[in-house]
Amino acid sequence: MDFNFTEEQLAVRDAARDFAQKELLPGVIERDIEQKFPASQIQMMGELGFMGMMVDPRYGGGGMDTVSYVLAMEEISKVDASAAVCMSVNNSLVCWGLEKYGSEEQKQQYLVPLASGKKIGAFCLSEPEAGSDATSQRTTAEDRGDHYLVNGTKNWITNGNSASIYLVMAQTHPDLKHKGINALIVEKDRDGFVVGKKEDKMGIRGSDTHSLMFSDMQVPKENRIGADGFGFSFAMSTLNGGRLGIASQALGIASGALERAIQYAKERKAFGVEIARHQAIQFKIADMATKIEAARLLILKAARLKDAGKDFVKEAAMAKLFASDVAMETTIEAVQIHGGYGYVREYHVERMMRDAKITQIYEGTSEIQKIVISRALLK
Repeated sequence: MDFNFTEEQLAVRDAARDFAQKELLPGVIERDIEQKFPASQIQMMGELGFMGMMVDPRYGGGGMDTVSYVLAMEEISKVDASAAVCMSVNNSLVCWGLEKYGSEEQKQQYLVPLASGKKIGAFCLSEPEAGSDATSQRTTAEDRGDHYLVNGTKNWITNGNSASIYLVMAQTHPDLKHKGINALIVEKDRDGFVVGKKEDKMGIRGSDTHSLMFSDMQVPKENRIGADGFGFSFAMSTLNGGRLGIASQALGIASGALERAIQYAKERKAFGVEIARHQAIQFKIADMATKIEAARLLILKAARLKDAGKDFVKEAAMAKLFASDVAMETTIEAVQIHGGYGYVREYHVERMMRDAKITQIYEGTSEIQKIVISRALLK
């Protein structure tokens, strides 16, 4: 498999790297402390084309391939994982699903502002009693003829308050179980829709994660994505692409931590020499770099398969499973290399360690990824 990058892919990577260093790095520590959403930076990312990278230009997107997307995600994630997850959700879970499965009218009305970055989207699947078991949807969408009446609660919703457009999974036919779930497009200003409390999280604190409540909210029938009962299949198909986004986020966190560890090791002296000259540190860096490169190759393989129109479900799950583990291992070692300085905010790696943990949990836990992988191998 060819892993050489085109000039366009390299230009996208370099543009993302430049933006991350100039616009995201300043203030990233303060945003983490204050749990402040990077609103102005996300707006700039939209203007630069990072919020709808893979969407057809006729719908306001960049028309880029998946490889370009994962390269950009890595660079953004090296600096600010909170901005990266907003980018990932908008690209992978919202824009991709709308472009692939939405009607032409839905694309014109909703996809265009999302892909151009004028609006932000959110993907609403998780519930208080429906996390890894996404079939157990308690939010209902009662069929009322020309509209659905939606009631229920969603939680752990990324972009929960900053979004304007929400893709909501809800149960219409309980007797059909997962085959009775629908996917609905919901606008924020609709009556009966309330944004709940903001979660006080360990990591990705700049990302606004909220609960959402629906009380007799009316959603027009034309806002349903696909046929009646297609919602669960829509969600699972969309999550396959989302795993690539989170795998790339994990890779970026890991590679960013490695870069900081190497820089620190070259500057810090112990026993009269830079600690980079001590074999104990050299071995740590060698292990970190090797695992990061393996994660990168897994991600690129899955991205290439997706761009070729081939099945990439197993490969995306492998990439997310491995990259998220590497993110945790690498950030822990980066803190260790920094010693006491690694435990304080100004050296960044403690934030990276906190940010890394969620990559093993959201958009399918590591345990769920193992189920996906084993089923693909054993079927």
